[in-house]
Amino acid sequence: MSSIPTQFTDVTVLAKANTYFDGSVVSHTIILADGTKKTLGLIRPGSYHFGTDAAERMELVAGSCRVTLDGRTDTRDHAAGTHFDVPAKSGFTIEVKAGLVEYICSYIS
Repeated sequence: MSSIPTQFTDVTVLAKANTYFDGSVVSHTIILADGTKKTLGLIRPGSYHFGTDAAERMELVAGSCRVTLDGRTDTRDHAAGTHFDVPAKSGFTIEVKAGLVEYICSYIS
């Protein structure tokens, strides 16, 4: 059974969406009771590159994608119920072939 959360309680949700790539990637920020920030979002089909300041964990709630971390030549397929980690001051390319990817992004300290 996946350890990816299916719901969050006692959170603040920022109403303003974070939009990237002309709306092909959209997320909303939530702030947990302890002050931890996460984003919940979706990615439409396409290939997108993201840079990171902080280390991130991307957990897939639904859909599937292919990911290449910056500095690596290998790509990895990820499906709902899995995750991948991205180092700080780095980045990744994510490719969605069909459907939508729904994700939770956690910032790792």
